[in-house]
Amino acid sequence: MDLPLRPPVAPMLARAVPALPEGDFSYEPKYDGFRCVVFRDGSEVELSSRSGRPLTRYFPELAEAFRRELPERCVLDGEVVVRRGGRLDFEALAQRVHPAASRIALLSRETPASYVAFDLLALDGESLLELPFAERRARLARALGAARPPVHLTTITASREEALRWFDRFEGAGLDGVVAKPVDAPYTPGARTMFKVKHERTADCVVGGYRWHKSGPVVGSLLLGLWDDGGLQFVGVAAAFPMALRRSLVELLAPYRMPGLAGHPWASWATQGEEERMPGAVSRWTGKKDLSWVPLRPELVCEVAYDHLEGRRFRHNVQFRRWRTDRTPESCGYAQLERPAGYDLDRILG
Repeated sequence: MDLPLRPPVAPMLARAVPALPEGDFSYEPKYDGFRCVVFRDGSEVELSSRSGRPLTRYFPELAEAFRRELPERCVLDGEVVVRRGGRLDFEALAQRVHPAASRIALLSRETPASYVAFDLLALDGESLLELPFAERRARLARALGAARPPVHLTTITASREEALRWFDRFEGAGLDGVVAKPVDAPYTPGARTMFKVKHERTADCVVGGYRWHKSGPVVGSLLLGLWDDGGLQFVGVAAAFPMALRRSLVELLAPYRMPGLAGHPWASWATQGEEERMPGAVSRWTGKKDLSWVPLRPELVCEVAYDHLEGRRFRHNVQFRRWRTDRTPESCGYAQLERPAGYDLDRILG
């Protein structure tokens, strides 16, 4: 590729803050997808993930769209998303990363991806990294002025009040917060020079097991469940603990350890499908990573903070808050979880 920037380029990142900053900022919705830097030089197109991993082979329909809709020579920063039922669907997006070419081809037709562009890093033979964001954004808007779906230009506002309204409304379309960008800032690859505010709620969950930490015999993560009509559903993990607490958890959890899966609510999951896979199942994301776990009698309840659900699971790892000795495990179900009001994604992307 004959571009002023060549793959991989580490995308500029955002730092989590409790409230949207005020001042000279531009505000954008935060999309729940795969961060992706796109490189186009004529017929050559490459998609690069946040970590620099090549994504091109997984999204052939986007590569073809970029050849139609993007300027002849450019580098863009944005998000790959899958939209279903008027909202973003991260689980469907995750399924797009598959080793089999035949499966990739099938999914590109059944669950086609879209691309939401929010920055322009290079155009023709010029690197734009040193330009202030306001100028990069203006040039991006001109460059994508005639672009058609599945390529979209993200909506943007200079009004903090409008961004706060987005924060409340857009969650119903599967978005997970708002990003604030300093209007005069250059593009700094890999640096956390933007700010993000994400949704956070709390839930009381049953602790159904734990995994050991990679450093040794201390607790690495707690495996969490919620009761529904079908039993105890695995919903996610809490993994961010200080080392001292990881050590103390070994002793705290010891009385609840079970010698095996017999009698555990998750014992039958080994024979069920992908949607109900047990917590130790191997995934395409972790490869050969050790996902073995220690079953616990489902009697402990803890409160965790989470951002949102994806299907019947927490979208990201949750944050442990406290033990809830006042709650019974049977009382911890999905009814306690707040569901945002629906919002049509087409009203955001156009």
